[in-house]
Amino acid sequence: MNDCIFCKVIKGELPSYKVYEDDLFIGILDIFPNRKGHTLLIPKKHYLWVNDVPEFGLYFETAKKVAGAMEKGLQTTFIHYLTYGFHVSHAHIHIIPHYVTIDKETPFPKEIKVPKNEMEEIAEKIRKFV
Repeated sequence: MNDCIFCKVIKGELPSYKVYEDDLFIGILDIFPNRKGHTLLIPKKHYLWVNDVPEFGLYFETAKKVAGAMEKGLQTTFIHYLTYGFHVSHAHIHIIPHYVTIDKETPFPKEIKVPKNEMEEIAEKIRKFV
């Protein structure tokens, strides 16, 4: 895609703070981070969603490898992964380091309440296609 900001970064047309690169993926620091070290792992080939990436398992193994480097290099307390991708229409995994104990920092949006019967219905709908 000609107007995709991540494709431009991959081609070297836009600057980035690269933390990882192999034949399939590139890891760059997010320029609008939630935490210091917040990294985006992006497939070099353009896919709209993370679920579209044919090397899905390898993609997450690579994210884990980058997270391991974060743990060592940044002395993180824990790391979480996020695949929320509405802002840029190119698959990417957010790898977000945290530096305090989980009870002092909330890494996710506020919890919502879902009744047990609805949870069971949702689970069944997903299981049908696994």
